[in-house]
Amino acid sequence: MRMHLTYLVAILGTIIWNGALADVFKFVDARGHVYYTDKPRHSGYKRIIQTPLAFISTSSAMRRPVGGIGFAGASASLSRHRIEFSPMIEAAADRYSLDPRLLHAVIRAESAYNPSAVSNKGAAGLMQLMPGTADRYGVQNRFNPEDNIDGGARYLSDLLDMFQSDVRLAVAAYNSGENTVKRFGNQIPPIPETQDYVARVLSNYWRSN
Repeated sequence: MRMHLTYLVAILGTIIWNGALADVFKFVDARGHVYYTDKPRHSGYKRIIQTPLAFISTSSAMRRPVGGIGFAGASASLSRHRIEFSPMIEAAADRYSLDPRLLHAVIRAESAYNPSAVSNKGAAGLMQLMPGTADRYGVQNRFNPEDNIDGGARYLSDLLDMFQSDVRLAVAAYNSGENTVKRFGNQIPPIPETQDYVARVLSNYWRSN
């Protein structure tokens, strides 16, 4: 536990040093491994530190103009990858009549622009495609950024058509599957992970408008 506390202090130091503002969440897996993050990916994470409103208001002026919150250089990496993949994202958005800002918001929430990202459920790449979704849209290599973005953009476009351009439901379906959204009467499923995901994507999306 002493090592974990040291690691937590290091994380907090990085957040404050970079002018980043984030709550900190903790997750302990079945083997007793402890994980800390500012972006929990499932409901097993428990918030252990909440950024005070006073700290947010006094620190906002010190924040550097980069694309995201990060630990140990993640902000710079996110900003660099956003620039690197923007032409592919713009092209895919144009092909499938999507708002590129929405595509950016999904990618940021899914992988923080990391083309090598793999989730504990087996989703991979920038848009975190599951094997079945990749097969459905002809994506042979989920770690190829252009192929991954193309497949994810087509899927998101289909979801928007399916749910009559309701961005909230399309985003919820991207996270939990279209059948799950339909099963709950075309409402955002009462699944904490999905609800958090929708809120995060929409926050990123509206902030970019």
